[in-house]
Amino acid sequence: MKITALALTAGMGVLASTSASAQGVLNVYCSVQVEWCTLAANEFQKATGIKVSMTQKGSGETIAQLKAEAQNPKGDVWFGGTGDPHLQAAEEGLTEVYKSPKLAELHPWAVKQNSDSGGKTVGIYAGALGYGFNTELLAKKNVKAPACWADLLKPDFKGEIQMANPNSSGTAYVAIATLVQLMGEDKAFDYLKKLHANINAYTRSGTAPMKAVARGETGVSISFVHDGVTEALAGFPVKTATPCEGTGYEIGSMSIVKGARNLANAKKFYDWALTPEAQKLEAQAKQFQVPSNKNTPVPAEAPKFADMKMIDYDQARYGKSSERKRLIARWDSEVGSLPKP
Repeated sequence: MKITALALTAGMGVLASTSASAQGVLNVYCSVQVEWCTLAANEFQKATGIKVSMTQKGSGETIAQLKAEAQNPKGDVWFGGTGDPHLQAAEEGLTEVYKSPKLAELHPWAVKQNSDSGGKTVGIYAGALGYGFNTELLAKKNVKAPACWADLLKPDFKGEIQMANPNSSGTAYVAIATLVQLMGEDKAFDYLKKLHANINAYTRSGTAPMKAVARGETGVSISFVHDGVTEALAGFPVKTATPCEGTGYEIGSMSIVKGARNLANAKKFYDWALTPEAQKLEAQAKQFQVPSNKNTPVPAEAPKFADMKMIDYDQARYGKSSERKRLIARWDSEVGSLPKP
């Protein structure tokens, strides 16, 4: 997720200001790509006349903002971003219970996210973790593309891998939680310490490593594979893979902020965002996650979960506040504190 804070007042000029004023306003914290954020805000404003103010940040930064604003909430809805911090926000009382009438139209994994959170969040898309690589760069260096987690430890990839920092990026936290579930915690952290020798940067944003791969700034990224599809369709020499040992996935989620000033409009946006009409905007914005509404067409370019070896990712456990804090603190202590290779 991009995490540079961009204040986006969406849909300017789409509706007369008197109409927007009559329908009220909505403040949305958006943790998907900026193109999707803007399109969603514009289309919702067109459909309802509600003026949307959209602020785009990664999920790690957004939950930090919700905590900071808990006594005086500024946002109404948190749209997108990995589900683990949404579950944490639910546990910490930062979000509201809401059972949308659209729940019956959603895939079971999206509904489970709602039940796991006590009704405080819902799945809006799913995306698998893997890696992207620059085919031209690897060919130039005569390096074989990685096919397994074990491959990323090879000396061939020294200084050639980027991943995000889990303190600011939900993508990176999903990577850590995936490795812990796949290998066991101690072995996973041994792996991460060895991987550190091949890392050239821990970015703040979860999408930044894939963008660096696309532009030839690094050979390999640990990323959600749908982000690689976006770059490949833009003409960059990017391919993706999911590891042979197995991989995890995100359930991108949506929550209503506790104490939302525009609660009625927040519920309208929430219901709208779960419709096929709203979820089709994802593909228009060149994003290729799997949408949560069963009636939304899945873009042909979207990575196929059936073709991947997926672990049974425990969203409830790894979305708990205590578990998330503990694993990130261990990463800070044992990996993030290591000197640069």
